[in-house]
Amino acid sequence: MDYMSLESFFQHLANGISLGSLYALLAIGYTMVYGILRLINFAHGDIFMLGIYFGFYAVSRFFLPWWIGFIVAILLTGIIGILIERLAYRPLRDSPRISVMISAIGVSFFIENLAVVIFGGKPKSFPNIGIFSKVVKIGSVTLTSVSLYIPIVTMVLLIGLLYIVNHTKTGMAMRAVSKDYEAARLMAINVNSIITITFGIGSVMAAVGGVMWGLRYPSMIPLMGLMPGLKCFIAAVVGGIGDIKGAVIGGFILGLGEIMLVAFLPSLSGYRDAFAFVLLIVILLFKPTGIMGQNTVEKV
Repeated sequence: MDYMSLESFFQHLANGISLGSLYALLAIGYTMVYGILRLINFAHGDIFMLGIYFGFYAVSRFFLPWWIGFIVAILLTGIIGILIERLAYRPLRDSPRISVMISAIGVSFFIENLAVVIFGGKPKSFPNIGIFSKVVKIGSVTLTSVSLYIPIVTMVLLIGLLYIVNHTKTGMAMRAVSKDYEAARLMAINVNSIITITFGIGSVMAAVGGVMWGLRYPSMIPLMGLMPGLKCFIAAVVGGIGDIKGAVIGGFILGLGEIMLVAFLPSLSGYRDAFAFVLLIVILLFKPTGIMGQNTVEKV
């Protein structure tokens, strides 16, 4: 293990928090859909990818101001998430769960290949926006401004989402549907609408994460959603899939763990992606329900 100064530790800590925040945004979508439908939405990583590309085209090709372009990209991605639920999952609502899972895998492959056809297979560079690329120095820690914005955005969205879930009628309906699907229907809750809203919110979260990801890691290709998607699914499982706060905790554990692994054991940096899978195995062995996976108050 290499010697690390205190300054270097804080530098890696800041990078880990930033990466963990991105994972958390994507993991929230996984956990919301699973909480409602008990479905692992394999297309979620590809929705994340679409958010990045929409942001790229809005700013670089349609020359929209960055903040308008990002809002358009996020809304478009949310609409696509709703369409996926409407076209690929709703018709299979009463089918065996394996049928819905196969449909999710099919949607994932469809989006990836369609993206290759539409966007092209060559890597593109996400636009460099000045406000997000400024160098900020806090004590001995040097960061780009986007690394500071990412955790702030994540926390604001998390607080907003928890408010919706815990203090609104829509959130109450979400919790009811996640507890008992049929009982919620008997209570005059429009289950289809609640599921649509859930997919929309989850896709918007993925799109925000995608845009922020593009600002931090500018290179993008149509298949880029695969590995972040897998990792964020693992983050949701680690935190306790079905629990929103657990997804955020899992995201931070994964992000910090990856960065610290590379920092403390640079000889293992080539195994950085493997860390997520090792973590998944460990959590399944010792706490299969995840960190927040028992006695949860909410399962949305």
